[in-house]
Amino acid sequence: MLVESTELMGRQMYTPDGRLLGEVSNLVVDVEGAKIDGLYLEEPSGLLVEDSKPVNIPYRWVSAVNDVVLLKFFPRRVSVKKGPAKPAAGSPAPSAPAPAR
Repeated sequence: MLVESTELMGRQMYTPDGRLLGEVSNLVVDVEGAKIDGLYLEEPSGLLVEDSKPVNIPYRWVSAVNDVVLLKFFPRRVSVKKGPAKPAAGSPAPSAPAPAR
């Protein structure tokens, strides 16, 4: 069964264990390769994605597409990666190490 890319928009996406992840809101397309690279979810489930942050699901994780999108893989929970702490305003920036001689 062939599915047009526009037909994927709005379809519900489910994890392999049957949990609703969210609705497909956009596609990520590899223009040079002429293929779908991922499915973008603007508002995924807060139970599965921390703070319901938007996520791009790699298309290689998709198992089946019909009335819904079924994944063959999804992590137990997606967490937001915390970056290094930024120095507070007015505090000196960390100095770079001295070059080796």
